Amino acid sequence: MLTGETLARRGIRVIYGGGRLGLMGAVADAALAAGGEVVGVIPRGLVDRELAHPGLTELVIVETLHERKAEMARLADGFIALPGGLGTLEELAEVLSWAQLDLHTKPIGLLDVGGYFDALGAFLDHAVAEGFIAERHRGMLLRDDDLAALLDEFATWEPPSGRFERPRPVDRPRA
Repeated sequence: MLTGETLARRGIRVIYGGGRLGLMGAVADAALAAGGEVVGVIPRGLVDRELAHPGLTELVIVETLHERKAEMARLADGFIALPGGLGTLEELAEVLSWAQLDLHTKPIGLLDVGGYFDALGAFLDHAVAEGFIAERHRGMLLRDDDLAALLDEFATWEPPSGRFERPRPVDRPRA
């Protein structure tokens, strides 16, 4: 898989949920085959159910899903969401929320294969238009269909300043 190989060739360590199946299992296999470092973080109760990947550089076993997410976030230098389901959406929303609350300043991106995340982008744009998300927070989520370009954006990314400041009201002439 090109994603795992590209990450390994750039010297980027893969941190993920530790399973050997599915899309992320394929990413892990490709990164390992290319000589990359891959760390899996998996709850004890899922080691057998998710068939923990036996060939990882490191497998960290935690007690709960909450600990899994916290440990992956602690170990990661940034976050890239690949096409996925509810777990992907939940983890993405959490790291975005944490960034919005200034709990981390790591880049967050979508690898938007085939426009997979178009509907999510439209939702976020709608939430900005409706006043539920500040434009500066919306800008924290990077998105590209090319992994190399997304990684280049990560390399130059800087968190928005003044994330908790309210935008200054526009001075309007009084009637």
